[in-house]
Amino acid sequence: MNLQAEHVHAWLSAHPDFFVDHPELLTDLTVPHADTGQAVSLVERQVQGLRERNRALETRLAELIQIARDNDALSAKVQTFAVRLMQQRSTEGAIDAILDGLREGFRVPHVAMRVWGTGIGRANAPERLPTQQEIQVFATGLTSPLCGNHPVYEVNRWFGEHGPRLRSFALAPLGSPAFGLLVLASEEAERFYPDMGTVYLAQLAALAGAALEAHAAGQD
Repeated sequence: MNLQAEHVHAWLSAHPDFFVDHPELLTDLTVPHADTGQAVSLVERQVQGLRERNRALETRLAELIQIARDNDALSAKVQTFAVRLMQQRSTEGAIDAILDGLREGFRVPHVAMRVWGTGIGRANAPERLPTQQEIQVFATGLTSPLCGNHPVYEVNRWFGEHGPRLRSFALAPLGSPAFGLLVLASEEAERFYPDMGTVYLAQLAALAGAALEAHAAGQD
């Protein structure tokens, strides 16, 4: 911007009533359209600008409405998951409700869980299989769920023959301090990505951990 243009800009900014006192200039002055090069009046250019801004706002509003609808749907699923856990009368039932609830209610294709040192779960069931000490320490150190495209330690082996095909993982500790680890996985690399939000996943893991602890306490 040259000095003359700066002076014009400054003067018009300092005299906002100029076009009120000289309305004829709004139609007399023309401005080339950015796309076509066709000259239009200032009024037409302002209208075009307002329409473009309105379209952008409508698009953003539609996006926000969709986000709100998606969050409402997720909240409803979390509530259904919580009710299902509350209806269980045994540790085995709670474990099945956790695994099946995530697979069916949230369409997570692969779900695995390991617990240690609590007496939770069936003696020879997958959730009671031995886990590496490193995984237990890792789970204890998690303050929130972790998502990414690479398995941590041996967790991909928890999925048996499906393990080599898995491309994304979400890991959430069970309990605080952690007495287990919940792992969600998918063949789709974009399903669980590093920067995704984990609020709902944290809620699901907290509900699962609380249900398992409640049943373990009832067995004492």
